[in-house]
Amino acid sequence: MAKWLALAAAIVAADQLAKYAAVQYLAANQAVAVTPFLNLVLVYNAGAAFSFLSDAAGWQRGLFIALALVASAWIVYLLRRYPNERLFSAALALVLAGAVGNVIDRILVGAVIDFLDVHAWGYHWPAFNVADSAITCGAALLIWDALRPRPSVKD
Repeated sequence: MAKWLALAAAIVAADQLAKYAAVQYLAANQAVAVTPFLNLVLVYNAGAAFSFLSDAAGWQRGLFIALALVASAWIVYLLRRYPNERLFSAALALVLAGAVGNVIDRILVGAVIDFLDVHAWGYHWPAFNVADSAITCGAALLIWDALRPRPSVKD
């Protein structure tokens, strides 16, 4: 289990360093073009994915912190139970890292710090961060793990 927690910790560190750099070097809501399809833009998201509940009165902060902490505890339990399931555990480590990275923001800043803005043909994906990317990749790996064929057990 230690290697999966170490992977999660490394991703949390990368996430927090990237967010620190974004806060230090970017002005809020001012896009900086990096490529024709990627901007850096500092956004504080008080909501969940796609800014869900971002305009609520503030009660959502505690809810999202509690959900992330419960999910993190469940993930640690699963990592402890299935440490040799490599793909499953790697996916869980990614989701754990994302949850912890974003809960740190919610606790310290009151909102999640987003700074990556992907766009094409005038359409912008909602701004996101390293933690969000880890959650997305982890979720994709969990789906892949669930759908991949398993070797049959011979009696």
